[in-house]
Amino acid sequence: MVQEYPKYEVIFAVDAPSDQALRVVNEVMAKHPSVDARVNIGDEAVGVNPKVNNLMRPYREAKYDILWIIDSNVQVAPGAMGRAVDALCQNDHKPNAKRIGLVHHVPFAWASERPWGSQLDEAFLNTNHAKMYIALNVMAIDSCVIGKSCMYRRSDIEQLTGTLKPAVKQADPNVKKGFATFGRFLAEDNMIGAAIWHELGLRHDMSCDVARNAIGNMSFEAYFWRRVRWIRVRKHMVLSATILEPFTESVLVGALVAWSLHWMFGFPIVVFVICHTLAWLYVDLDVYAALAGHPVPREIRFTFIRAWFCRELLALPIYFYAIFGNEVSWRGRSYRVLSNSEARRVERPSMRSWWGRQRAVDGNAYQGSQPLMDDIS
Repeated sequence: MVQEYPKYEVIFAVDAPSDQALRVVNEVMAKHPSVDARVNIGDEAVGVNPKVNNLMRPYREAKYDILWIIDSNVQVAPGAMGRAVDALCQNDHKPNAKRIGLVHHVPFAWASERPWGSQLDEAFLNTNHAKMYIALNVMAIDSCVIGKSCMYRRSDIEQLTGTLKPAVKQADPNVKKGFATFGRFLAEDNMIGAAIWHELGLRHDMSCDVARNAIGNMSFEAYFWRRVRWIRVRKHMVLSATILEPFTESVLVGALVAWSLHWMFGFPIVVFVICHTLAWLYVDLDVYAALAGHPVPREIRFTFIRAWFCRELLALPIYFYAIFGNEVSWRGRSYRVLSNSEARRVERPSMRSWWGRQRAVDGNAYQGSQPLMDDIS
């Protein structure tokens, strides 16, 4: 909450007076009375996305044009705001450079509790996900934004329609614009990033800081359905990248290369698989160390590597289960993701099967680390 920046405000967006986060918010504000901070309770229904609904009033009421939206389970360094603003403004006065329209941070997960699902999510976010997320943003072929911590200008957001068509080609003057238009998407952060890129022709930058993402008490079932939700939402937004996703996984890449080397040169499959897996693990542990600034701590090293192996083995089964469906659960509600990337609420009767029951409660299972409030400054 306290940032090394001369002038900013903090708005905590809380869903309801009964929200469990409200007590924590009041304690934090009392601890830092010198910070210009306030609480906004309640939402404004503009679409199916509860996070957008929750942020609508703070979005309009924020004092300043630069907005920094951070999920409640994210921690950042005291100097992160200043460095992010520097990144956002770096091309403002360069005539031949495209202006930066969005600054984001790569997530670094830490499991405050150690159930199986939390360990799997920690291993995924700090290795495979971070590796691909950084690589895609360095190549900068297209927008790739996960959310968690995003900074942009409200004046830019007010020009967006969510159609991903260049602003100069927008023929309909009555088309809805602004933050509210993204309430029809579940992955609003990704769509805002894509709209800034394609509609305004601006670019993104990734700050040197990480967004420390706290993972709460996540069961294996909650991890499974969270991964299913990500894949099902993403396949309607970036189909080509989703189709290619299995080829970024060590199991499929290793199997294909092992079979090829054995068929062409008679190289032993088992020997290659062992060497390939150890090399892949070494790279992923190096990614973790780069994000954290230190290797995996000794006290969790064994459980982390064990979770890494299990995550690698589970990646393809989860992917193939997810790719053939369109329904997801988020925060205890069920949605159907449409072919145009929008979502619709669906009513799902309770089911007695483990899978059906878990799908119905998936949002609650992850409640400890889902966004409960957001900071805007």
